[in-house]
Amino acid sequence: MEQTAESVSLCSISRPEILPYANRRSASRGARPRWRMAPARAMFPAMSDRTPPSSADPQQPASGAAPSGAEGNWFGFTPVDPSAKSGLVRAVFDSVATNYDLMNDLMSGGIHRLWKDTLMDLVAPKPDMTLLDVAGGTGDIAFRFLKRGGGAAVVCDITEAMVRVGRDRAVDRNILSGVQWTVGDAERLPIASRSVDAYTIAFGLRNVTRIDEAIKEAHRVLKPGGKFYCLEFSHVVLPVLRKLYDVYSFQVLPFMGRMVAKDEASYRYLAESIRRFPPQADLAKRIEAAGFGAVRVRNLSGGIAAIHSGWRI
Repeated sequence: MEQTAESVSLCSISRPEILPYANRRSASRGARPRWRMAPARAMFPAMSDRTPPSSADPQQPASGAAPSGAEGNWFGFTPVDPSAKSGLVRAVFDSVATNYDLMNDLMSGGIHRLWKDTLMDLVAPKPDMTLLDVAGGTGDIAFRFLKRGGGAAVVCDITEAMVRVGRDRAVDRNILSGVQWTVGDAERLPIASRSVDAYTIAFGLRNVTRIDEAIKEAHRVLKPGGKFYCLEFSHVVLPVLRKLYDVYSFQVLPFMGRMVAKDEASYRYLAESIRRFPPQADLAKRIEAAGFGAVRVRNLSGGIAAIHSGWRI
């Protein structure tokens, strides 16, 4: 299913200066953008027992990162039409939404919680800060931001099921103010330009069809002097650990996905999407190309994950 330039909130918005629902493409035609939920069904091919494409064909890279700017042509190791990728990704997260914390626990051995704490150390929340957390549907980053004394948090995710899980979790935790929830595309954010102090995206950038467009959108919505942070599974820098991680990713993780979450295909895709993601140095260059300054990379757990950061100048 092709993603349209649409979005709609799931709750009332108390700060319209941050979320005016003005999509740059549709606003020029005077239309209010809307968003339709893709049905939660199997929209992607069976992926079990599939081998990576042969690297002999330059258009079919093996299990390494996709060529710069060509990530939209790949859904894991499966070549796809870029216009279909966002629908495929939504189907995966529709499937794992209610078990998202379990998914991250399986993929990181539970260490993702420490990585997110490290991310918050870098963000250093303050009462006058407004955070935009993209692909943050379940609220993990937003909740940490508020707990550490941050001002207001806005959570934006392309998958409605994920946002509903996050909103329910907020209610369960008695977090009834300070966080806003909206459904929207990282490449076309329903957020006003120069309106937020910090932008975070955790374990979401690798699922975006056009990574460079998403980074440019981050630059657009940040105030001058604002900070960009991307926490993402990345490329292991220690050779011994790399071999062990490959075995875990492609043999253990899909098996655990099948046995624990009853969803092997989604977990196989998630492992494959990590290998398609740009290496740390390449992503840093693309962040700089979008206009960010003082770009830094911090590897976590030997490169299993990394935090990229940069100043909006």
